[in-house]
Amino acid sequence: MLQPKKTKFRKLQKGAAIRGCASSNHKLNFGTFGIKSLTSGRLCSSTIETLRRALSRKFKRTGKIWIRVFPHLSVTKKPAEVRMGKGKGSPAFWLAKIPAGQILFEISGVSEDLVKQAVKLISGKISLKIKLIK
Repeated sequence: MLQPKKTKFRKLQKGAAIRGCASSNHKLNFGTFGIKSLTSGRLCSSTIETLRRALSRKFKRTGKIWIRVFPHLSVTKKPAEVRMGKGKGSPAFWLAKIPAGQILFEISGVSEDLVKQAVKLISGKISLKIKLIK
């Protein structure tokens, strides 16, 4: 699972909602194909890992996959059946805020047909609308 090695603070404030489009990380830098988000949302580290595993299995470990998002925000959660109050819960998982238009993955060394099939496969595993770009 992806998570930061060290952070300044364990618990973070929620922050503002994701609005607008990505101003950076919206063009291909490494690969020949990219998977781009069309809507904004949040991706947790386990979802990113699930998508990476699905892509690598679809490509039968050929080609190269670059992950362009990183979950650097911690989300806290209180245990089950605990009364409200008594402070903030402990960090439960890590997530990345994804604005619309951000590149999630870049791919090279694989045919376009296989990449199209992979995008169709992972679109059911992700809570965002995505598209393939060249």
